Amino acid sequence: MNAHDKSISGNATKLNLAASAAYTARLIDEVETLPPAAAITLGRRGFLKLGAGAGAGLVLAFALPTGKADAAESNPRLINAFVRITPENTVIVYSKGPEIGQGIKTAFGLIIAEELDADWKTVQVEQAQVNSKLYGYQGAGGSTSIPRAWDQLRQAGAGAKAMLVAAAAKAWNVPAGEIVAQDSRLTHKASGKSATYGEFASAAAKMDVPDPKSLKLKATREYRLLGKRYTGVDNHKLVTGQPLFGIDVHMPGMVYASYTKSPRVGGKVESFNEAEIRKMPGVIDVFALEGTGKPVEVMPGVAIVANNTWNAFKAKAALKVKWDESEASRDSISALDAKAKDLAKNFPATIDPKTGAEIGNVDAAFAKAPHVVEAYYDYAFVSHSPLEPMNTTAHWHDGIVEIWSPTQQSNRGQAAVAEMVGLPEDNVVVHQTRCGGGFGRRLMNDYMMEAAAIAQRVKAPVKLQWKREDDFAHDFLRPGGYHQLKGAVDSGGKLDAWQEHFITFTADGKSEVSGGNYSANLPHTTLAPNIRRATSMIPLVTPTGPWRGPKDNAQVFVNQSFMHELALAANRDFVEFLIDVVDRDIPELRVPAGPNINFNRDRAKGVIKLCAEKAGWGRKLPKGRGLGLAWAFSYGGHIAEAVELSVDDKKHITVHKITVVADVGPVVNMSSAENQAQGGAIDGLSTAMGLDVLMEDGLINPSNFNNYPVLRIRSAPPLVEAHFIQSDFRPTGLGEPAVPPLAGALGNAIFDASGVRVRTMPLKKLGYTI
Repeated sequence: MNAHDKSISGNATKLNLAASAAYTARLIDEVETLPPAAAITLGRRGFLKLGAGAGAGLVLAFALPTGKADAAESNPRLINAFVRITPENTVIVYSKGPEIGQGIKTAFGLIIAEELDADWKTVQVEQAQVNSKLYGYQGAGGSTSIPRAWDQLRQAGAGAKAMLVAAAAKAWNVPAGEIVAQDSRLTHKASGKSATYGEFASAAAKMDVPDPKSLKLKATREYRLLGKRYTGVDNHKLVTGQPLFGIDVHMPGMVYASYTKSPRVGGKVESFNEAEIRKMPGVIDVFALEGTGKPVEVMPGVAIVANNTWNAFKAKAALKVKWDESEASRDSISALDAKAKDLAKNFPATIDPKTGAEIGNVDAAFAKAPHVVEAYYDYAFVSHSPLEPMNTTAHWHDGIVEIWSPTQQSNRGQAAVAEMVGLPEDNVVVHQTRCGGGFGRRLMNDYMMEAAAIAQRVKAPVKLQWKREDDFAHDFLRPGGYHQLKGAVDSGGKLDAWQEHFITFTADGKSEVSGGNYSANLPHTTLAPNIRRATSMIPLVTPTGPWRGPKDNAQVFVNQSFMHELALAANRDFVEFLIDVVDRDIPELRVPAGPNINFNRDRAKGVIKLCAEKAGWGRKLPKGRGLGLAWAFSYGGHIAEAVELSVDDKKHITVHKITVVADVGPVVNMSSAENQAQGGAIDGLSTAMGLDVLMEDGLINPSNFNNYPVLRIRSAPPLVEAHFIQSDFRPTGLGEPAVPPLAGALGNAIFDASGVRVRTMPLKKLGYTI
C-alpha cells in the first residue's frame, strides 16, 4: 500500500449515505448563500498595490472581505483578485470562478472595463489560479457569480481609473477633475494633452490607493459597455478547437484510466478477472479500490490504466466483476411511486415547522369557499447529462498531487482530496479547466477524487475518463417528487387557501435528499391568507443533487399549474389572477430583505405584465392552439414565460413561440443574457417533454442519449424571444431562473389548446410527443 493510501484502500468501507447527504447539504447552502452586502463592498483599506517587477505597470488588488486589512496589506497571500494594466495598454482581468458556459469570464472583464472606462478591445481575461487563501470562494452555482463579484469588480475598475487620472494630473500639472478617461485613454482638453492608460500605468502604480468610499461608481444610465452584446472571450478558441476543457488536457508521459463501479450504488468488489485484463493490449495496470463508502468521494471499484483511452475502454468492456451487493441500492421507481400515492391519501397529523408551515385557518376557508380544487402532481428523476463526461487528470510528484479538472467547486475538491489522501491542503494543486456543461453535476467532485486515488498507484500523469454510460449510471440525479394539493378561492375570486402535502425522499431518515427539499422561493408566489403545508419523506439510496434551478425546476410546474386550475375555477383571467396573488401583503409571509432575498412585488408584476403583452395574451387563437403563462421568483430573478403551441388529436405538440421576460437587474452582456434565457427555456421544454431516469431494483436506466431524448433541433420552437426589464436593482444571475417557469407555461398552454390538464412530468408518460 502506498504511504498516502489513507482512506481509499486501507480500511474496510461501508456505504455512508448520511455523510454524503450532510456534505451536499452544506455544499448547496454555501453555493446558494451570498455574503452580506458589507462583505461584498470593499472597505477603507481594501485596495492594494502589488509589486510585479520592473515594467509591470499597474497591478491593483483588493483584500478579502475579512476585516483584516492590515494583514492583507502585508501578506499578498490574502489578496482576493486583481486587475493589471500593462505599459502596452492591455487590461488583464483574472477570473477566479469556473467558466461552465454561463459567460462569467466575459462578464467579469466587462464589469471592470466599464468602471475603468477601458477600450474593450484592450481587455484580456485569464483564468486565475485555484487558491482559496488568495482568492477566497472559487465556485460557481446558484446563479451567484455576478452578485458575489459585482461591487468588488466595479470598485476595482474605478480605483484603477482614479490612480491613472492621479498620475496624469501630477505629470501634466493639472487638476484631476479636468482629465477625462475614456476608451483606455486620458485626455486634458484645455492643454490638448493625451495619453494611453499604458503610458501612465507604471506611474499610476506609485500613486496612493484611493479610499473605495471616495469612488463614484456609475449609474445604470451612464453605462457605455454594459447591456450591449459581446462575443465570449473564449469563443474564438472554442470554434477553432483549442484545448480549454478538462477532456483536452494532455501531458508528456500521460497514461489513461477508466474506473468501473457497481451498477447498483453501494456494491463492493468481491473479485474480477484481473489476469485476463492485464493481458489486454495497452493495459499498464489494473487494481481495485475499496473507496471511502461516500458517493461524493470514491466508491468501491476497479481501475484500469492503459496507454490510451481506447485501450482503457476496451479493457473496461471486457471487465467482469463479481459485486457484493449486500448494502447496495434496490430502489425501484415503481415502488416509490406507489408509496407516494399511498402517503398522499392522508395529510400528516403533525406539521414539522422545519419542513412545513401553517398560517390562518385552512379548514374554515375550505368550509366557506365557493370553489375548492384538489389535484395530485408528480415529476420524474432527471439526469444532468452535460456534454463533456466526467474527467480529471492527476499527477503525484515531489510530495504533491497536481490536478487538472472541469469542476464547479475547485476549493472543495482541493480540500476533499487533501483529507482523503492525508496531505496538507497546500500540497494539493488544482488547475481549473473550462467545463463542458455542469448544471450542478460538477458541484460534486467524486471524479476528481477518483483520479487522485488512481494516480497514487501510477508514477505518471493519469487522465481518468468516464464514458457516457458512467455519467448516467453514477450521476447525482435531480430527485423526483409528488404533491397532493387542495386550494380554495373566495367569493371575490381571490386565492384564499392553499394546502400542500409535499412527498419527497430522505437518505438519512432525518432530512430531505439534496435537491429534494421544498423551495424557499415558492412562498413568494403563493401569497394566501390561509396556508397549510407538510412534508413526508420516503427512504432513498440513489444519490441525488442539485440540477439547474434546484427545486424550482420542478416545483414551479406544480405551483403554477395548480394556480391556473384555481384561476379557472374562479372564472378569472389567469394573468389578472397571478397579479392579484403577488400583490397581496400577508404579514405572516413577510421575509426581511437580505442578499439572498430580493423579492419585489412590483418586479414580479412587471415581468408578468410584459410577458403577457409580448406574447399577445388575450387574443383569439385558432382551434387546437393555446397560450399558457407561468412565472417564478427563482435564484434572485423575477421571470415570466409564455408558450404558444398547437396540440393535435394524437397528442403531438408543436411549439410556435416561447416568450421570456426577466428582471435580473442591469444586464452585463446582452448576448450572454439572451443565450441563458433562451437556453434555459429550451432546457425546460426538453425536460418537461421527455426526460426521466428510472430505477428498478437499484439499476439506472437510461444509459446514453439514444434512450434519453434530449430535445432535438427539429423539435425546437422557431422563436424564443427574450426581453429584459433593466431595473436599477443589484444584478442577479441567469443560469438558473429561465428553466423553472417553462413547464408550467407549457402545461397551461396545453389546457388552453385542448382542455386537458397535465399533472405529470415528463409529458411523454401521458402520450405526448413533440
